[in-house]
Amino acid sequence: MTKKPSIVTNEKDDNFLSNLMKQVRLVWLLFTDSRIGMLTKSVVPLSLLYTISPVDFIPDVILGLGQLDDLGVILLGMTLFIKLCPPDIVEQYTRLLDYGSDAHTDLDNDETVDASYRVLNED
Repeated sequence: MTKKPSIVTNEKDDNFLSNLMKQVRLVWLLFTDSRIGMLTKSVVPLSLLYTISPVDFIPDVILGLGQLDDLGVILLGMTLFIKLCPPDIVEQYTRLLDYGSDAHTDLDNDETVDASYRVLNED
């Protein structure tokens, strides 16, 4: 009896890619939000501008490493941009990405419902 080869997916890779895509969507949502200042928004185009700039930490002539430092600067720029944004706005969009359109309901609010009750069957 021969074993059929199983398709093994690397969950770490899938998780990394899904987190990266979520990060890109978060950056886009924050970048298009009018509550974020222009100085903070300038981090994103400046990090993208580095990739086309002739000045590099590692020249693009060195295959692999040259592109790797460009990718690192873009990822660093995205992370810096998110860190510079107001935390409440970042949290709002993170919830939106995690939970969908129902994220507008604030689960952490301290609203109290004042009501009365009565016991119908007391056994």
